[in-house]
Amino acid sequence: QVQLVESGGRLVQAGGSLRLSCAASGRTVSGYTMAWFRQAPGKDREFVAAIDGGGGGTTIYADFVKGRFTVSRDRAKNEVYLQMNSLKPEDTAVYYCSAKSSSWINVRRESNYAYWGQGTQVTVSS
Repeated sequence: QVQLVESGGRLVQAGGSLRLSCAASGRTVSGYTMAWFRQAPGKDREFVAAIDGGGGGTTIYADFVKGRFTVSRDRAKNEVYLQMNSLKPEDTAVYYCSAKSSSWINVRRESNYAYWGQGTQVTVSS
């Protein structure tokens, strides 16, 4: 089993930056595809970004965060990060870390992820 714990969410002003962390335990997630999703009040959970488990570190982003967010991982620490810059009020949401052990396919699909954290709240004020 994999346990995921997110941290780093807080209140920030528009235009500001935050770095979310996701610490994995239970087993190494070095070879896992790791992703970030978010859920705003009254909306469905949506894909934000993902990074593959291979050595190449391939990443993919939702269009609404391209150029502003960066996903990365530290295999030695068993952690994944989401650097968020130029934050907008519409980025306000609970951000979730997730993991799947299968290959780099359908990475935007929520149902493909077996492991989830409890989420961390990000609030961007205007």
